[in-house]
Amino acid sequence: MTPITYLALGDSYTIGEQVAYPECFPVQAAALLQEKGYQVDKPVIIATTGWTTDELSAGIAVAHITQTYDIVTLLIGVNNQYRGRSVEEYRQEFTVLLQQAIAFAGHRPAHVVVLSIPDWSVTPFAADRDREQIAREIDAYNAVNKAIAVEQQVQYVDITPFTREASKDLSLVAPDGLHPSGKDYHRWALALAPRLEQALR
Repeated sequence: MTPITYLALGDSYTIGEQVAYPECFPVQAAALLQEKGYQVDKPVIIATTGWTTDELSAGIAVAHITQTYDIVTLLIGVNNQYRGRSVEEYRQEFTVLLQQAIAFAGHRPAHVVVLSIPDWSVTPFAADRDREQIAREIDAYNAVNKAIAVEQQVQYVDITPFTREASKDLSLVAPDGLHPSGKDYHRWALALAPRLEQALR
């Protein structure tokens, strides 16, 4: 059996800032697929903490990707929001990134999954900020990425509600008080794995 290949594109949430490598969501999702009997290669991750949409585009260019992948995930945008970038700029740059992701999946939209942007407004890191404004802006960004995902006919997983539970459960937050913990990433992986399996059938 030829191993399944998986490309994960994103930022700190994709590499699992502050958690051990096996706890990041792409690795946990791959492990769940393996439990179902799939042979899965180690996920190829193109992501760096702090990346915005344009920086991810630049990172992809530097990576010189020449192969196609069985499954591709894309999660990007929180740093656009954090830096006060416009939703319209995000719309344009996210569209290009998603089209690239589809190309990396061999032009098979069903093999691409977009994950929604987490809401960091509920974390201890945001204690001195306008939490309601952050949440509103995250919602606006997610409305855009979901609409583009639907338009491009890719799959979509809304993990934002999971992250909002951190307001009442700090075990869902990593030691830095900002990023998700491995426990929260596990919930993302549980939501993501069935979508990846659907693509592989």
